[in-house]
Formats: sequence, C-alpha cells, structure tokens
Amino acid sequence: MKKFILLLTLIFTLTVNSQYVILSAISLNEGAESDYLKLEEFFNPIHDAAIEAGIQNGQTLYKVTSESDSENGPNYVILTTFSSKEQLDNYNQSWANNDWLPFAQNVYKGKMSKRSVQRIMNSIGTFSNERRNYHIQVTDATISAGGDLKPGDVAFMLPMTKKTDDFESYESKIWKPIAERLILDGNHRFWALGNVYERTENAYDYMTHFAYNLAYSDFNLFEYVQNQMNSSFEMQKLWEGIVSSRDMADPIYLEVISTH
Repeated sequence: MKKFILLLTLIFTLTVNSQYVILSAISLNEGAESDYLKLEEFFNPIHDAAIEAGIQNGQTLYKVTSESDSENGPNYVILTTFSSKEQLDNYNQSWANNDWLPFAQNVYKGKMSKRSVQRIMNSIGTFSNERRNYHIQVTDATISAGGDLKPGDVAFMLPMTKKTDDFESYESKIWKPIAERLILDGNHRFWALGNVYERTENAYDYMTHFAYNLAYSDFNLFEYVQNQMNSSFEMQKLWEGIVSSRDMADPIYLEVISTH
C-alpha cells in the first residue's frame, strides 16, 4: 500500500507543479538548424540553474517530426512550465529587463568569459524567422506514466478551437477517463488540456486550446479512438458531442531533444 501511495504521489507531480506553460513554436531560417541547436545546448546549464533558483519549473525542447501545411510551420517547439501565473509573469519580466545576461554570465563564471557569454546571448533570435508564443493555463490532466522525459521520447499536440461552452467538460468527463484507462493499461503516458489565455501578436489566433499527449510510438491512438467511436450507440453519441464542441487541427508530432 505504501508503494502504491508513493506511485500516485509521483505520477501526479507533473500535473500539480506545472499549471502554466509557455509554448514557443519556432520556425528556423534555412540552413540554421545546427547553429540553433548549439544555442540550445549553451542554454542547458542556464535552464538547470533557473529551475534551481525557482525562476521556472521545467523546460523541454522538441523537434517537430510531422510535415506542416503552413509556410512558417514550426521546426521546433519549446514547452516552459511554471507552477503559477505569477511565476510565468516574473519570468517574462526578467527577459524584458535583460536579467538573463548577468544570470547566464554567473552560470558560466570560470568557464567562459563574460564577453563570450554576451556574444552568444546577443545571437538569440538570429537563427529563426519566426517565434510564436502561447501562454497556456492547464485546465485538466491525467496521471503520468513511463518515468521522466528523456531524449527520443515521442509526443504530439492537438491544436483546437472551442466551439461550445461545454468543450472542456467533454474533454474532462469523456476523453480523460479513456486516456487514463489507456495509461493504466500501458498504452499511453500522459494527456493534458490547456487553454490559451494570451499570445504574441504573430501567433495564430484561431487556436483556443492545445491537447498534449505523451505517447508510445508502437500504439496507434487514433485507430483506437476510431474503434471507440464505433463500439456502441452510446459511445457514438458521446463522440458526436465531443466532435461538435471543437474544431481540431492536424496533430503536431514531436520528439524530445532535451529536457530539464
């Protein structure tokens, strides 16, 4: 029983500690991927120090592995997590105040000159042609399984547009229990739904929500969903309600590159 209680404590950690997220969708300049990844590698110890200092809860870099119909579709996605809106707002303010330069210089103290750190920090944004940020409040989430994130893990996001006021209730009361059963059966790892409450001016304004799924590559979730929809008259009607409550764009498939 004690081990079971400990397990429940661990699997609810992500839900409890990551109530707010900044989703950054990054479209790179042609031929800039290598330089961009070097910049992200430079930031690895800075992220670790920022988490230790309580500036953020976590950060994960994903490579987009699916094709996009958009000319400026993202090549990489970053999810930066926070325990509160206040922590997220303070994080943004620290960038506005240029507080990250001295912070980075302190992290690299004795390893790199201040001038070298400043030169690298000044290169932020030069490798991308567009970066769209979405501020998201997590509205619901399942338990989590499969251990900590690691490079090579796969996930996907579903951009959604709410059409009815009961959209979130459909997701929480109908889809969430199905997702949790899949997790307990070992066929899925995590699901969360987030509401976009703020975005940069260049971000797409039709997206009201994102569903995030941490998956197993050998399980076809969409085939399973199709089978569920046709399993009974009751399920058909429930799925009709879900489908009518939102528009859903094509999934964005992701691979974890680094995580903190």
